Amino acid sequence: MTPATATPSHHQVLIVGGGTAGITVAARLRRAGIREITLLEPSETHWYQPLWTLVGGGQAPLRAALRTEADVIPSGVRWLRERAAAVDPVARTVTTASGRVLSYGRLVLAPGLQLDWDGVPGLAKALGHGGVTSNYRADLAPLTWEMIRRMRRGTAVFTMPSGPVKCGGAPQKIAYLAADYWRKRGVLDAIRTVLVIPEPALFKVPVFSRALEETARRYGIEVRLRSELTHLDGAAREAVVTDHTDGTTETLRYDLLHAVPPQRAPQWLADGPLADPESPYGYVKADRETLQHPDFPQVFVLGDVANLPTSKTGAAIRKQAPVVVANLLAGLRGRPATARYDGYTSCPLVTARHKMLLAEFDYDLRPAPSIPLLDTTRERTDMWFLKRYGLPRLYFNGMLKGRA
Repeated sequence: MTPATATPSHHQVLIVGGGTAGITVAARLRRAGIREITLLEPSETHWYQPLWTLVGGGQAPLRAALRTEADVIPSGVRWLRERAAAVDPVARTVTTASGRVLSYGRLVLAPGLQLDWDGVPGLAKALGHGGVTSNYRADLAPLTWEMIRRMRRGTAVFTMPSGPVKCGGAPQKIAYLAADYWRKRGVLDAIRTVLVIPEPALFKVPVFSRALEETARRYGIEVRLRSELTHLDGAAREAVVTDHTDGTTETLRYDLLHAVPPQRAPQWLADGPLADPESPYGYVKADRETLQHPDFPQVFVLGDVANLPTSKTGAAIRKQAPVVVANLLAGLRGRPATARYDGYTSCPLVTARHKMLLAEFDYDLRPAPSIPLLDTTRERTDMWFLKRYGLPRLYFNGMLKGRA
């Protein structure tokens, strides 16, 4: 009997994805006394991705962001080192890439998103050489720093794609870190810095957008709003930028290009019955408050794969996970889902080598500060230390243990 035709193995709670969201939910469920938890995750490494920006800016070693997957999986959770390939929410089954069929009582979807390097013609081929790099890949973040450190003159271009991306501030944070380094080395005036942003403003929350506008002015950065990278000629070192307001294009010859690729849901979800038809990127439909799938209440969705009107950050997951766990437990006990997520997210906006703004806000883009008596709308050194040292500790020792 082949795996595809075998009787499905049953799992009380099946979690797809062993990243931030999946591990945090698993840890909280274990602390709540749930014994039958299975985690589906193919990778043997676990990354704290928010540090990649600081790695690219020369402020942290890559090893500080790395753990093995085995180290972060909570005790008592069964780990299946396989990749999900399909889901049938009617039959309540998930099929793996090897053809194994898993049935579930409750399903938690947290597989993250996919980086579409082929989404910009020429980007995949140019990546990693000829001045092209990206902090959105762990192996390239150290290369970003080497390029920044060696640059003395020329043109540096930093881009962000259309659509939701993980850590929406990261595409511009590295531009500020680079410019601040060049300023301190006395070469900033010899470097033309261009920041390409598809949005109508540098940030959706006005108070933080104004602060970032001042940051860009301070460094002499040329900001291209409502624009994005649409083609790359790596051999010629030429980037084509399209202005979406009128469709005009501009060709920039670069010496350094930090590119962020378009991002979308994993294809098996985008093509499946749980995808939100309102999302052109295939993200999964979820009730914005309960985080349940509206059509299949046994399915819970959180993290980057959820089609929610908030930024895709680890801070959002920190607030989403308790809601998922509370509502999942309520369902197991025959009670209604009463826990609510208000859209809270946070984006640490590094603006200099030891300065940071902490943007915290909810679904309505209202500031939602969590640190009393501190004005986090202004650049602060203590916030940079929080980013570099405090948040990683909170992540590994708090979130992933189900304690924060």
